[in-house]
Amino acid sequence: MAPLVRLARPEPFHVYDTTLRDGTQQEGLHLSVHDKLRVAGLLDELGVTFIEGGWPGASPADTEFFDIASRELHLKNSTLVAFGATRRVGLTAATDPLTQALLDANTEVICLVAKSHDRHVYEALKTTLEENLEMIRDTVTYLCAQGRRVFVDCEHFFNGYLENPVYAKMAAVTAVEAGAEVVVLCDTNGGMLPIKIREIVDDVKKLDIPLGIHCHNDTGCAVANTLAGVDAGVIHIQGTMNGYGERTGNADLITLIGSLKLKHGWDIVTDEALRNLTRISHSVSEIANQVPQARQPYVGVSSFAHKAGLHASAIKVNANLYQHIDPALVGNDMRMLISELAGGANIQIKAEQLGHQVTDKKMATRLSKRVKEREAAGYSYEAADASFDLLVRDELGTLVLPFQIVSWRVYTDQDEVSQAVVRVGFDDESTKPYVGEGNGPVNALDQALREALIPHYPQLADTELIDYRVRLLDNGRGTDATTRVLIDTRLGSRTWTTVGVGENIIEASWEALADAYTYALIS
Repeated sequence: MAPLVRLARPEPFHVYDTTLRDGTQQEGLHLSVHDKLRVAGLLDELGVTFIEGGWPGASPADTEFFDIASRELHLKNSTLVAFGATRRVGLTAATDPLTQALLDANTEVICLVAKSHDRHVYEALKTTLEENLEMIRDTVTYLCAQGRRVFVDCEHFFNGYLENPVYAKMAAVTAVEAGAEVVVLCDTNGGMLPIKIREIVDDVKKLDIPLGIHCHNDTGCAVANTLAGVDAGVIHIQGTMNGYGERTGNADLITLIGSLKLKHGWDIVTDEALRNLTRISHSVSEIANQVPQARQPYVGVSSFAHKAGLHASAIKVNANLYQHIDPALVGNDMRMLISELAGGANIQIKAEQLGHQVTDKKMATRLSKRVKEREAAGYSYEAADASFDLLVRDELGTLVLPFQIVSWRVYTDQDEVSQAVVRVGFDDESTKPYVGEGNGPVNALDQALREALIPHYPQLADTELIDYRVRLLDNGRGTDATTRVLIDTRLGSRTWTTVGVGENIIEASWEALADAYTYALIS
């Protein structure tokens, strides 16, 4: 696919990741030193230019990270960066312990945050505008003299520019004159819009100094604002994996890398790294204990998911008619969602993805009708591919059940211990009851079913229920409502989801549970 924008790539051009510092300021997100080392390894695999590791001296954990990283982190593609601030009021860079801590981190590159908004100088630093400029000059000069490469983040630059453009630009020029390689214009409050970003960067570019951009997402425009800066000629972009960060987050480097590579046609990462974009994004989510964002551009599970029958009919002719790129380019997949909106084309494409040939249009129409009837009764097959697979096999006449369930019952005693009895039959013997006890009725049913199945199918011993979700479908009926249950099951590297619906939660759970084991044995 040809690039949408034929914009010459600046040389050099930096992709600067700050997940390990700015990203960890997100509410509910914490990375241990070990976690940070693992994320750094993934960032290096992706091929970002710079990895900001944290603020040595300000945080014991960050100081430890740089100490361990200097010995154990062997980067092949990226350069590690230590982050800090300009020296403090009343000190010199040579005597400020925090400046010394930056040197002790033993990184080739140091990124300094500096005030560029006059009101922040007065109210936060409680010093004069002249002293702030001297703090920038002194710190950058000192670190460069120690053999370090220096970047300067001009904090609150855009807001500062709007109130006092002369001083904001003076801060940027002072940093470059002292030896900074790049001055990064920061939308720290995240309140800018792309048109204003472009206007301000265009003006600052007249100073003929190397510029970068760092955007937060408070208006939902962090990626758009960053791209506006790129269009205006910045040579350095900052962001975080999956847009992690304080408040509403930072610019999402995953989205930026995908757009710059595929839409601008810039070689900022290799084609192989791009094909790992989805895996790396989800791996970082796993380490950070964050749920991957289903609707995240390029890498979300819904990014190439199609539900409308009109879309499916077009995709059957040409997959690109409703997709802006081939999902394989970023390591993702096209998904066909099965729902009450599904037509025959949806059924055919989805069945083919699951390994079934539904070439007969009448068969596809019957399947579509059956899905819609079951959806009306409360079933949902969008996230329950395994249950849909069983439905297709049943309609095609290829479903061979590996066991037969005759009956089941479950009760909980006064000690809150649940016991289940299931009567199961196999082809080579008559039906018999199996008993299981557990922490709650669903766990008891699971244990009873495992008691029945594992002697016949030992491979099921390693299956585990990894998620269990319940939804009430009849608003206003409370505990008398029809219930939908989704169960996620894992066996080795495989995971699948089954759905059950019933007038009580146990009935729905049992259906989803039985389907989970059936699918494990026939798929």
